[in-house]
Amino acid sequence: MFSFLDRIHPLARVPLRYGLIGGVLGFLLLVVLYYIDRHPFFIHPIFDSRIAVFGVFIVFALRELRDYHFGGILFFWQGMFAGGVFVATFAFVCSVLLWVFALNVPDFVTQYIELATNQLKALVDQMDKEVYDVKMASLPSTTAFVLAKLYFVQCLGIGLFISIIISVILRRQPARTE
Repeated sequence: MFSFLDRIHPLARVPLRYGLIGGVLGFLLLVVLYYIDRHPFFIHPIFDSRIAVFGVFIVFALRELRDYHFGGILFFWQGMFAGGVFVATFAFVCSVLLWVFALNVPDFVTQYIELATNQLKALVDQMDKEVYDVKMASLPSTTAFVLAKLYFVQCLGIGLFISIIISVILRRQPARTE
């Protein structure tokens, strides 16, 4: 089924495969959170499931690259590139699935707007009046695409930091001969 992937260099193929699997898993986690009345866009960043999913999948991808494809050697740039491919793939797959889900379950966007409005009203004293007015005015025009785009951008930001950390930890360079 995925024989076209065999023609791609392992540095892109391995994280692409993990990104496809991780993106579907990440989407399923979003749906589960939504249906247990924990809207995924209002989870505290420390408890965001993407942190764990990114950490686990990037470690597996980089270890596979290092141990099975590169002879036990993994440079930092290779780790960052593979991490970037994984995160971009994950973000794309999960965002597209989220967009389709939000189009088919309009209550997802409606609930987001209601929760965001309530959150802004609770924080009105801590915000600048102009910023508050702009945010309140933009909330009713929120669409499924806007939420999918927001999720995509958040994935890229979270993934960058996790990729850096894991690439530093898992890198192995050849021994120097002097």
